Amino acid sequence: MPNRSKAVSNQSMILVLSCPDRPGIVSAVSSCLFDAGCNIIDAQQYDDLETARFFMRVVFTLNEGAKPEAEIKLLLGKLVSEFNITFTIRRSTALKRVMLLVSRFDHCLSDLLYRWRIGELPMEVTAIVSNHDREHLASTYLEGLPFHYLPVTKQTKMEQETQIWQLVQETKTDLVVLARYMQILSDGFSAKLTGRCINIHHSFLPGFKGAKPYHQAHERGVKLIGATAHYVTSDLDEGPIIEQDVERISHRDTPDDLVRKGRDIERQVLARAVRHHLEDRVLLNGRKTIVFTD
Repeated sequence: MPNRSKAVSNQSMILVLSCPDRPGIVSAVSSCLFDAGCNIIDAQQYDDLETARFFMRVVFTLNEGAKPEAEIKLLLGKLVSEFNITFTIRRSTALKRVMLLVSRFDHCLSDLLYRWRIGELPMEVTAIVSNHDREHLASTYLEGLPFHYLPVTKQTKMEQETQIWQLVQETKTDLVVLARYMQILSDGFSAKLTGRCINIHHSFLPGFKGAKPYHQAHERGVKLIGATAHYVTSDLDEGPIIEQDVERISHRDTPDDLVRKGRDIERQVLARAVRHHLEDRVLLNGRKTIVFTD
């Protein structure tokens, strides 16, 4: 298969950190990277006054003669005790491993796989999992990719989730994407995937629940439709929001028009949310997120 990752320098690295806010953090981080022989090429930061926490994302390169990656981590580790920093650091070329879960509607799945194949989403697809058999999925979506058919009922829900979790562990999956996977995850499973499971749903919740939400919205004369991508938590469809979008509609739009436009928004919103996560642009801040867009 062709190389689907972006053309990024092998020496480019991404540092993401958060800590209680106080003076001197930016100076300390910049000095640490300078002392390690690194060159900052992009930096974004945010002070959340409500929570008194500081967030930062830094992209840097290694100059000739720079310290090894392990020593850079040790230098940054010294800031942990001084500023109570929590940080992650990785090479830009180290692709995250992603598992895609899907049910009957496959528009989000096909869109993510297309963007992956053309190099827009820098990731490695570890598996596609569905509670429906593969006959409803176009074979071109799945060519060369592991597919796991794991049917589920109320009686077998816990057993099926155990199988999915085993797959996550066996494939060393970093991120699980619910690409219109129409099953509610149990509290225990949601907890295991905290901060690494993204869901997409229409924006009518909690107003229009259950079957045919777009038809319900049409009956009520809704003038805006949209979609929300968020991290999964035990609070159904109320996890920290990563990305949203809306589109105006009118009385001329039929229920089928709403469904069609809704599919388009869901595809775009989920793709943006996944890309933000893959590029380490999303930081959790309690029940909300900090998203450093490009």
